[in-house]
Amino acid sequence: MRRRSQTSVDDTPVPIDDPKPQGKGRPTPKRRDAESRRRQPVSAPKDRKEAYRSMRAKQAAERDRARRGMLAGDERYFPARDKGPARKFARDWVDSRRLPSQYFLPFSLLILVATWVPWPPAIRVQVLNGVIVFGWPVMMVGVLFTSIYVAWKIKREVAAKMPDESLKGVGFYAAMRALQIRKLRFPPPSVLPGGKPVPQKK
Repeated sequence: MRRRSQTSVDDTPVPIDDPKPQGKGRPTPKRRDAESRRRQPVSAPKDRKEAYRSMRAKQAAERDRARRGMLAGDERYFPARDKGPARKFARDWVDSRRLPSQYFLPFSLLILVATWVPWPPAIRVQVLNGVIVFGWPVMMVGVLFTSIYVAWKIKREVAAKMPDESLKGVGFYAAMRALQIRKLRFPPPSVLPGGKPVPQKK
């Protein structure tokens, strides 16, 4: 039988021109070292005065942010007494109407100013007697009946439209808002008398 000729094989490894690098060429940093480099250095206050000034500046910035949020109608910045859909409904209901009780404070200021004016004696007696004896009692009765009506109406409307909402304090809340001068109400009115939305300032 004829033997096949065995071809000699050279086992010498062939060098590669562009070998790939093994690994990154540097040790992998530990997690705590990487996190420490990402942290921003915080400089501690030098003394108590500087710490106090920093605290005051931070509090002032927070108050300013809260004030701007309340003026914009953002309920997140409202006090607890103004939060909730029932209180929002009460505010809009009062603000959309011209109620006699909202003129109580201007009327009281008018009476106070009238007592300071140096009227002639005859006119002074007539003016003050007319205002104090007749005007003041009429205004007080109007304020009383308006407050009772507003509190009753708001509680009834909230109970009908929002049965899951608590009625605690909502009537008194609406009555007190109805006593305030419209421009001094806070949170600011979001509706005009008549129910139209307040135009947004550009």
